This record gives sequence, C-alpha cells and structure tokens, in this order.
Amino acid sequence: MEQSEVVQLEHHENKNEVRNVTIILTILTIVELVLGFWMMKIDQPNLRLAIKGSIVILMLVKAFYIVGYFMHLKHEIKNLIMTIIVPLMLFVWFIAAFLYDGNSFKNLRNNYDPHFKEKSTQKVEAKEHNAEHGATTHDATEEHKEH
Repeated sequence: MEQSEVVQLEHHENKNEVRNVTIILTILTIVELVLGFWMMKIDQPNLRLAIKGSIVILMLVKAFYIVGYFMHLKHEIKNLIMTIIVPLMLFVWFIAAFLYDGNSFKNLRNNYDPHFKEKSTQKVEAKEHNAEHGATTHDATEEHKEH
C-alpha cells in the first residue's frame, strides 16, 4: 500500500468516526429534549427527580463523547487524561461542597439569628382587648375624641 492510500483510508475512517459520534450526540440531545418537555407535564416529585437524574447522566455521556472525540483525548496516553480528569473531579466536588455548605449556613442563620428569621416562621401575638376598662380599643379612641 502506498502512502497516499493509507492517508485516504485513515481520512475515511476518521470521517466515519466523526459522523457516528455526531449522530450519537444528536440522538442523545433529542432524548434529553423529549425527557425535559415530558417532565414539565408531570406532577409527581419522585418521577420528576428520576427524569432529572436521567438527563444529567445523558449530559455526562455527551460530555464524554465531546471530550473523547472532538478534543482528541480518546487517543491520548493515560497520564495526560488523568491530568485533566482528576482536577475536573476535584472542581466538581468543590462546587458540591460549597453548595451544601451555603445551604447549611442559610438554614442555621434562619434558626439562630432573629433578625434573619423568616417572617412566616415567627409567631404573632393576638391583640388584647382593654379588659380593665371593659371597652375595646375602638371604644377608648371614641372616648378620647369626645374630650
């Protein structure tokens, strides 16, 4: 086989590979959209959560294909892949930890600092009638107007 034939064969294989990956990504995107529109019509919280989890998994699969084929990491050595994947996983953990910590702070702030306590959780005292004088506050204000 000559050099030009080898190059043409590799070019044809790469073209097929890119086409196949593009078709897979298109199918995954269509499935995500169908799940998303279907989820909007569902009222059951557990089923909605399951659909959201499925969409996240499909997004991760798409990210794998994009990074693997279009960023050419599929053909790289393991050390280079680990140099990219390990910091990425640490970054994801970092974001999750800060979101969890922020939610915890919000809940603690509402429990311990009365200034930040939500108004819907505070008890409101009932207004008392003026029992000493046998009149309500409305009657007492009319007496002051007469004087």
